[in-house]
Amino acid sequence: MKVSSRGEYGLRALYDLAEHYADGAVPSADIARRQHIPPNYLNQLLIVLRRSGLIQSERGRRGGHRLARPPQAITLGEAVQVLDGTTAPVECIDEAADCEDHCAYCYVWREVKQATDGILGTKTLADVTQGR
Repeated sequence: MKVSSRGEYGLRALYDLAEHYADGAVPSADIARRQHIPPNYLNQLLIVLRRSGLIQSERGRRGGHRLARPPQAITLGEAVQVLDGTTAPVECIDEAADCEDHCAYCYVWREVKQATDGILGTKTLADVTQGR
């Protein structure tokens, strides 16, 4: 699995929101500065994260963004699914067609995806903030 720049920056933004969960709404400018994310790109990611239900946004002087659920209730698997769509190491694993006809390693790639999904499905944003 290769995490895209969208996935990497989106996970950084979620990490920042998890780190500051108790602080309430966090301005996007603060996230961008702390996580070294270009502000315009961050704003695009925040829209995706809001539409997916992972974060909430508030307008106004005290506005900003916050996780929609506590950090321990959001898995990395959920976040990666929203940001990158898949953890498959090769495209044919997620396709409806059976790749076994042309790929000798198909069973290996399926196991890699299952292992990755298993790990990401059990790790939460709280785990990441505590592990740092």
